[in-house]
Amino acid sequence: MRGTGRALLAATLLAIVGTLNIIYGIGALDGANIFTNDKRYILTNLNTLGWVLIILGVIQLGGGFSLMAGNTYGRVIGIIGGSLGAIGALLSVGGAYPWWSLGIFFLCVYVVHGILVYGEDERTVRT
Repeated sequence: MRGTGRALLAATLLAIVGTLNIIYGIGALDGANIFTNDKRYILTNLNTLGWVLIILGVIQLGGGFSLMAGNTYGRVIGIIGGSLGAIGALLSVGGAYPWWSLGIFFLCVYVVHGILVYGEDERTVRT
């Protein structure tokens, strides 16, 4: 099938990013020191940021595992999770690590592209 390898890579990346977002969300709920240092957040406080990251991580993790199983649900949730991850990365560009945020943004765009390209077999050219 066309794009199977790229879809599997996208599913793996979604599962990794979902796990990391859940860990960062738990860290934000706990008030870890990596999130504080007189920084301003788009969301109201670290508690809100933590819950948003946990919910986003669960969506991405579910989409990644469902995409690995080959379900259509995985494609839809994967596209939603990748798009939300890209938006979240763009919202954090003004932070302490702007190049990291841009890298994550382009990785999310690649994941969404990989899921969109996944499709039926190409027609074989008859000679």
